[in-house]
Amino acid sequence: MFPDREHSVVDEEFYERHQVKVVGLPKLASFADHHADARMAIQAWVAEAQEATWKTPADLKARYPSASILGDSGVIFNLKGTHYRLQVSIHYSSQLIVVKRMGTHAEYSKWKC
Repeated sequence: MFPDREHSVVDEEFYERHQVKVVGLPKLASFADHHADARMAIQAWVAEAQEATWKTPADLKARYPSASILGDSGVIFNLKGTHYRLQVSIHYSSQLIVVKRMGTHAEYSKWKC
């Protein structure tokens, strides 16, 4: 089961326990429902992202060297090796991560980022 699926993206009490707010968890849960082999990688990424202290893209790249930085706030993460891609927008000053989309490697190759 996806542990945070039952929480609303505006559930203040839930988010007070984490350093970073990740908005869009239902998108990730839905993806995991359709791609069970991605579930553990998604859960691990969410857990780490919620505890992250990234203040700049350089901080993020120090932990995720293979992440692709897109402009001021966009990031593409590789999950489960290169099997899946996760596109997010990170607002470093407010410590907010917004999930944009997640897809397979084949789907990612068709994205216009």
